[in-house]
Amino acid sequence: MRCRVCGSTALRGVLDLGATPPCESFLTRERLDAPEPTYPLHLRLCDDCLLLQLPPLIAPEETFVDYAYFSSYSDSWVEHARQLVDGAVERLRLRDGDLIVEVASNDGYLLQHVPAGIRRLGIEPSINVGEAAREKGVPTLTAFLDEIVAAAVRAEHGPAQLVVANNVYAHIPDVVGFTRSLRRLVADDGQVCIEVHHALNLVRHAQFDTIYHEHFQYYTLLSAIRALATGDLQVVDAELLRTHGGSLRIWAAPTATAGPATPEVERILGIERDAGLHSPDGYDDLAPRTERLRQDLLRFLLEARATGLRVAGYGAPGKGNTLLNYCGIRSDLLAYTVDRNPYKHGRFTPGVRIPIEPTEHLDADRPDLVLVLPWNLRDELSAQLAHVATWGGKLVFPLPEVTVVDPAEHAARPDGSAQPVTPVQPVHPVEPAQEVSS
Repeated sequence: MRCRVCGSTALRGVLDLGATPPCESFLTRERLDAPEPTYPLHLRLCDDCLLLQLPPLIAPEETFVDYAYFSSYSDSWVEHARQLVDGAVERLRLRDGDLIVEVASNDGYLLQHVPAGIRRLGIEPSINVGEAAREKGVPTLTAFLDEIVAAAVRAEHGPAQLVVANNVYAHIPDVVGFTRSLRRLVADDGQVCIEVHHALNLVRHAQFDTIYHEHFQYYTLLSAIRALATGDLQVVDAELLRTHGGSLRIWAAPTATAGPATPEVERILGIERDAGLHSPDGYDDLAPRTERLRQDLLRFLLEARATGLRVAGYGAPGKGNTLLNYCGIRSDLLAYTVDRNPYKHGRFTPGVRIPIEPTEHLDADRPDLVLVLPWNLRDELSAQLAHVATWGGKLVFPLPEVTVVDPAEHAARPDGSAQPVTPVQPVHPVEPAQEVSS
């Protein structure tokens, strides 16, 4: 294996999660007795350029043609996208006739917010998801972005003043080719906006469930700067975001016109440097802390089962499937999970094969504990699940520590937005089972 940015062979293992199935390969009932392929999930670090990466074992074409993830099922993510569009229009002084292109545009969750007069185009490889975008009136090209596609888009539509690549820069095994494609799309005086999960939070908080085969690499700002430079793009600004358990928003421009970076770039680099992430040794604690989190969650669920508490799940995200498989959580510990996405209803999670039900099933069944698998949406989901308190149920968030939340303590603001969850004492070590149920 060679580093996909710098080509170095000096790669060290930093976290081995065993072998798991692809995280979005939800099983139909007819496939339950069929064999299921698994692939190693072994995170490595390049000693030379410090890019965290997985071996490219599964091609994107195997995952993203018929895809189970629809961005619009997260209300907070749609609002996040609206705010990004509004801010970018003001930041870049976009006007009628300018073009915004989003790569991996999913179901139109972001481009639907583009003001009238500004042209928009989505590039989305998943046929089913792209069709959902077109039904919303969002022009969408079904394609994987590469240099040929980028050249064709530029020839037909002209250069884009803004190219958005939210949560896709980690999904591309050919980082260099993809980066060159972004440069080809963007105008010489335009900018590229990229959002990625920040490796600072992955390492600092042992967010091991963000590791799955769709993600080929995990970026610090330092490694992102190095990757973008391969396509003649220079980072001019950066932001720390709360999304997905802690993300980076990176603004980059063609090198010839980029100009100096804002002070925020150096500030974030300093945070990473202080955390030890600009040296290979800074990644050594990830594996032991991940193992401790696994033991905590299993101990909690085993004690809940021993005392007769019924546990169900909420959500069936890709990250949840890494957590379930690495921890070995099967239907004896988690009877089922529910999800808002109808595509997943009646299917089973890959590997551990936990059934997925509509959200209404949770209300009918009334379990004692609800394990929230998309824990990064804690505020939004605590508001949505506040009614669990009506039958005495509690919410359990597995990361960054196993934490039990009484949903009665969570109230929505009058405008319907989420109010921050009242802090509670993390369960570490796990409390006695009698106290967990109180």
